[in-house]
Amino acid sequence: MVIYRRNEGEAWLSCRSPGKSTFYGSLTCQGVGCDGVPEISASEGFVVNEITKKSILVSCPHENVSTKFLAPYTSFCRIHQKSITCIDISSGGGLGVSTSTDGTMKIWQAANGETRRLLEGHVYDVNCCRFFPSGLVVLSGGMDAQLKIWSAEDASCVVTFKGHKGGILDTAIVDRGRNVISSSRDGTARLWDCGKSACLGIVADCGSPVNGIALGVADNTINLGSPEKAPSEREIGTEGKILLLAREDKKLQGMGLQSRQPVFLFIGSDAFNCCTFLSSIYLLAGTQDGNIYQLDVRNTKAPVQMIHRSGAPVLSLLSYKDGFIAGQGDGTCFVIQQDLDHVIDLTEADCDPVYKVATWEKQIYTCCRDGMVRRYQLSDL
Repeated sequence: MVIYRRNEGEAWLSCRSPGKSTFYGSLTCQGVGCDGVPEISASEGFVVNEITKKSILVSCPHENVSTKFLAPYTSFCRIHQKSITCIDISSGGGLGVSTSTDGTMKIWQAANGETRRLLEGHVYDVNCCRFFPSGLVVLSGGMDAQLKIWSAEDASCVVTFKGHKGGILDTAIVDRGRNVISSSRDGTARLWDCGKSACLGIVADCGSPVNGIALGVADNTINLGSPEKAPSEREIGTEGKILLLAREDKKLQGMGLQSRQPVFLFIGSDAFNCCTFLSSIYLLAGTQDGNIYQLDVRNTKAPVQMIHRSGAPVLSLLSYKDGFIAGQGDGTCFVIQQDLDHVIDLTEADCDPVYKVATWEKQIYTCCRDGMVRRYQLSDL
């Protein structure tokens, strides 16, 4: 179910089930009660089940679906001047880091969006950023083909890795961060030694841009292959890990991180943009044409399920509790949880793409083309 604001006090609703015609309706606000909660009615075919100051639970009995539309708890509009392309929250929840098409990368207070540090050093756009598990160090990758490590305390760049021949599109951190991984437009994923600022090897060479990666601990029933030569003593924590590669050539690949051997290759409907692990067995990957594939690593011949809410590109996937969060190019951002009988739709991005999602406990942060960071509070989960 999707909601679009029509004008003040009114919104459009649409409910679409695979293979069926879209069912349309509307919501109308009759006013606000003395407790500050709006009074809202739905058109025929839809039912408003529950309303709070920040959420509306709407069901469509005809299609047997329910969606809770959740407004941001707070929004930060002054962190960047233009589109925010990537975001992460520190392990303690106190700091955020984000990159923007305004050419800046900033560290800010997660509570109020106040800028703490400006991280300067990349040439051209910075594509990706993430905190190390300590929350004191940041890893970033840019269109300048450089991977950089920064101190969150004084904004100094402590390490720069060079070796990629194209812009870096995503990163992953191995365990506590002695080693890190990057993926690039040059078609490779590389493993780096942070202590010696050196490349430990090319994990995969795909011949096609690697748009996103995810690192997970493989189930012990999965054959990850054996390395052709003994791993460097500088490789820390690579054993038993599987690296997912979301590729531009419509392929999702699994590689043994230590072995550098392929584990599986799955062909999707369009370019893969992002991927994440749900567990040591199950994974998710999202495509440019709006498909989210759930796969079982033990048998990737056919998806466990395929979720398709719209034809907009799936730009961000993140495992969350016993479900996941997805951000798409049409502004939709939704949470699916196993123990909930409804989808949670995170509102207010309207039609601007939601590029990245990050979480800390029951808070969800999104970044968007409209230059806003939005924070949602899932206190009811």
